[in-house]
Amino acid sequence: MLELHNLHVQLASAQVLRGLSLSVLPGQMVGLLGRNGAGKTSTMRSIMGHLALQQGRMHFEGQDLSAMPPQARAALGIGYMPEDRGLVPELTVEENMLIPLWVSKTLSPDARLAFVYEVLPELKDMSHRRALLLSGGQQKLVALGRALAVGTRLLLLDEPFEGVAPALSMRLSEVLAQLKGSDLSVLISQSDLNHASGLLDAKVVIERGANAATH
Repeated sequence: MLELHNLHVQLASAQVLRGLSLSVLPGQMVGLLGRNGAGKTSTMRSIMGHLALQQGRMHFEGQDLSAMPPQARAALGIGYMPEDRGLVPELTVEENMLIPLWVSKTLSPDARLAFVYEVLPELKDMSHRRALLLSGGQQKLVALGRALAVGTRLLLLDEPFEGVAPALSMRLSEVLAQLKGSDLSVLISQSDLNHASGLLDAKVVIERGANAATH
C-alpha cells in the first residue's frame, strides 16, 4: 500500500528526515511514534508532497509519489488530517470537507459526504456553520471528516489527539475503531501511546528523523 524507503528531507537549513523507512499494508493501522520534533509531521508532509525529497523513495500502490504534484494525492484516495487542522475559516464545515473532493474525477461528493455524516453524525448538525465559529475540538472533527471524505484508500492523521479534551479523544478513538477491519489503511502520528494504542497493528518509532532502531 504505502512504502517509504530511506527518506531524507531538509527544511530550510535543518535536516528533518534522515533515512526514515516504513510501510503500511492494506487495511493496516500503523502508529508513527516519537517525541515533539522527531520528524512525524515532516513525514506526513513529505508523503503529501508539501516537502521535497532529497533522497529516498515513496510509493503508494506501486506508484511513485515523489513524481506527482501535491494535489494528485487526494485523487489517489489519500486523506490528510494535518496537526493544525488546516481549515479555511470563512468556509462552512461542509465546504471545507468538499475541497479535496473537487480534485477527484471519480468520487461522488454527495456519496462521500453521506459516508462522513454516517461516521461522524455530529458534523451533519454543524454542516452550515463557518469553521471560524467552531471550537478547537470541533475543528479537529471537521479535519477528520475532510480526510475521510477523500481518503478511500489511506488516511494520514497527524497528532489527532494532541490538545483535545478527554471526551473528544474518546470520540476519535471510537471513530478509528469503526474503521478498523475495513480496507482503509491508516497512518497515525502520536507523541505517546495513551490513545488508540490497542487499535494499532504496527508501530514505527521515529527519533531525530530516522527509525529509532538505527541509533
